[in-house]
Amino acid sequence: VQLQASGGGSVQAGGSLRLSCVASGLTFSKYGMGWFRQTPWEERDFVATISFTGGSTYYADSVKGRFTISRDNAKNTVYLQMNDLKPEDTAVYYCAASAAGLASSRSRYASWGQGTQVTVSS
Repeated sequence: VQLQASGGGSVQAGGSLRLSCVASGLTFSKYGMGWFRQTPWEERDFVATISFTGGSTYYADSVKGRFTISRDNAKNTVYLQMNDLKPEDTAVYYCAASAAGLASSRSRYASWGQGTQVTVSS
């Protein structure tokens, strides 16, 4: 299984970024997908998750209303649209795949991408 995340970068507060994660080596439509983020001084925290078909989503309170997770099963890709970014959103963002479907716990995810850096300046 390989998960390739991209789309990170540097933006000013209030800006937007769209992260993408392309999956290979798995039957994508049979996996829930999630985004997590990590800073050097914190554990890897849950951001958002989406169910097998995309019909259900769930977000961390800190990003609710600003971030949107979506997926395109035909392209084996999951997205994270991030709007109204804040300096506290600065982190390395990781995508992950879960055979359990919609999941907010790291322990439910067996496959992880390499991470993409997001930096938000004030």
